[in-house]
Order: sequence, then C-alpha cells, then structure tokens
Amino acid sequence: MKKVLKGLTTAENFIMAVTFALMVICSFAQVVNRNIFKLPIVWFDEASTYCMIYMALIGTEIGLRDGSQIAVTAVTDKLHGSCKGIVSLCAKIVVLIFSSTILITAVKMVAVQARIGQTSAALRLPMTVPYAALVISFAMIVLVQLGMAIEIVIKIAKGDSFEDEEVEA
Repeated sequence: MKKVLKGLTTAENFIMAVTFALMVICSFAQVVNRNIFKLPIVWFDEASTYCMIYMALIGTEIGLRDGSQIAVTAVTDKLHGSCKGIVSLCAKIVVLIFSSTILITAVKMVAVQARIGQTSAALRLPMTVPYAALVISFAMIVLVQLGMAIEIVIKIAKGDSFEDEEVEA
C-alpha cells in the first residue's frame, strides 16, 4: 500500500511541476506577445487555463493527503484512542463516497465528450483532455483516501494509539 501511495505522490508531483511550468511559460508568452509582438496567438491563454485546472484539481488531492486543507478538528482534538480513529475513518468514508460519485460522473462526462468529438476553441484540443483532469484527480483521491482508510482500520484492529500522530479527517 505504501508503494502505491508513494507512486501516486510521485505522479502528482510530476503533473504539478509540468503544468506549473507550462502555465508560467504560456502566461509569460501571452504578456510578451500582447505588449511587444502583437501577434494573433490566441491559444496561450487557453493552454494556461487548462494547466491551472489540472493544478487545482491535483492540488486538491495533495491537500487531502497531507492534511493541509482547512479542517474543523474541534471534535477529533477532544477524542482519544480508537474513538479518534473511528471518527477519522468516518470522515474518510464520507470523502470516499463523495469522490467516487464525482469520479463516476466525470468518467461519463469524458465518455460523452469522446463520443461527440468536441474540441477547444483555440488549441483545437479534444475536450476530453481538460475534462480528464476531473477523472485523474478524483481517481487519485479515491485511491489515496481508500489507502488511508485501510491504514486506519488496521490501526484500530491492532489497537494502536492515535495519540502520537495526527489523523487527518
């Protein structure tokens, strides 16, 4: 399980680095083009927007995984032992249900886009590429949150303490 989570983390970091670099390059090129060259290159803005979409959605999973997203921990901070683990497990299950629902809907949406064959205005890119950001990010969320939920179940079954480390809900 740890190897799978580490592999997903590596993939997420790679996607984030590439999309960030492309977004910066496209945005810079757009500004330079608009102010100096004045050439009719319209796809810079669209490319940077799609990169930002990928970054935001992949960043959502990264934030869920490492617990850096905003969370209300007033309840879990007051709990101790396996009770804290059970509440954290319930939170993971809620995230899994929501993320699975979005994933299924996103897969259907990408399938419709593939069937229709719609392309973007400037890049003439199949719209399945931008919409695939939903599928990729929510598939990663489901996999990572499922792995974390399994780890919590194992800790509860072993009777391990949840006091020595933070359990993100």
